Amino acid sequence: MKKLLRALVVPLLAAGFVLTGFTGPVRADAPVSDAELALHWQTAWDTYRFYDTAPPVPGSGRSRDTTQISVVINAPVRQVFDKYSNINNHIGRAAFLKRVVTHKDTCRHDTRYINFTAIEDIPYEGAIVTSETHAQQRIHQDDLYYETDTWSLPNVVTHQKIVFRKLTGGKTEVTERLTFDADTSLIDFVVTNGTASHQQTQVGLKAAIERGEL
Repeated sequence: MKKLLRALVVPLLAAGFVLTGFTGPVRADAPVSDAELALHWQTAWDTYRFYDTAPPVPGSGRSRDTTQISVVINAPVRQVFDKYSNINNHIGRAAFLKRVVTHKDTCRHDTRYINFTAIEDIPYEGAIVTSETHAQQRIHQDDLYYETDTWSLPNVVTHQKIVFRKLTGGKTEVTERLTFDADTSLIDFVVTNGTASHQQTQVGLKAAIERGEL
């Protein structure tokens, strides 16, 4: 585990030094204010347009991979959707996630748009390294699914579609389709660990909803 964490954090830190001038790098110092995070989010959005689902261009040095994971939760679909789609409920259940800062929350037609930054505190060689993941979530309340696009150092983009399906017996199936874009040298690591992180979150949310904590 330590080797895997080192393999991720080292390129994150290296990229952070390069990108310090115009975005929110991985940090190990004082916390960033919400206003600063909002500027970091906007810069990341303007620079990378991480909502763009076009695949990496051949020869760009970047690759894409897609995976899918599912979980069945013993609770009604509407309840599961409302609790699962609330990113704040992921705190304490997603690996390293410590807080979520919402920059904008609006509705357009039948879709709710939430721009936010997720703050993760990653333990690394006796210190805590703080990482920013900038995201836009689009919640389709009537159709029982939501999408989330994220960007984080070192230029890792994810496109997520989470679908909720009513099952018999008052149960709900949650299926996450996860697409990762990253440098080719990192893609296998990003997919493996990104998927594992989402699986951990699924397990935590399932337990919390079924126990009535959420």
